[in-house]
Amino acid sequence: MRILMVASDGMEFRGMPRRPDLHLAAKGVGAKCAAQAVDAALAEFAAEAIISTGFCGALEPAMQIGDIVLGTEILNGSCRFPASLPQSRRSSHTGLIASIDHVAQSAAEKAQLRATGAIAVEMEAAGVAERASAHNLPFYCVKVVTDLAGEDMANDFNSALRPDGHFATMEILRSSLRQPLVRIPELIRLRKRCARSALLLGEFIADCRF
Repeated sequence: MRILMVASDGMEFRGMPRRPDLHLAAKGVGAKCAAQAVDAALAEFAAEAIISTGFCGALEPAMQIGDIVLGTEILNGSCRFPASLPQSRRSSHTGLIASIDHVAQSAAEKAQLRATGAIAVEMEAAGVAERASAHNLPFYCVKVVTDLAGEDMANDFNSALRPDGHFATMEILRSSLRQPLVRIPELIRLRKRCARSALLLGEFIADCRF
């Protein structure tokens, strides 16, 4: 099957298998960028299915860094998009995924999102799901956890998110110097988590049947 995989950033693809039947597209953070990535990729790649993939935040307290999350449905405000489940022998969490327009940075907000029935939160799946539906293609959502339900983020990633869907790296670094003992270690920890989680995500995808 020819599969289009959509993420927000190329770093989320670092562990992905490189195969001719997989096309990887990343154009930035958020539903709008993800939708644009789908349309641009389909202009040159005849996909038979589309996968929203990459990093997510856990809403369930039992989830750990590197856990795989499979969406059964995507929640975006009052809109819901169904998602198919791949076949895999590996362990994963399955359930509703909340797709929002900003980074969920506090444990309190994650708790509110969990009250909707969602088990994880991210920012691109709704855009991918909407375009998959418009193109009448099967849709999957396969994510990996990079932050925990009970964690608050010291760094303000939302203020550094540019209109083009990319984070202003220098702005994040400058703001981290305001609380260097807290914010810089957090950035280092998050980078390590993302690197490990990307590899685990790739291993899971390689073992899946869609």
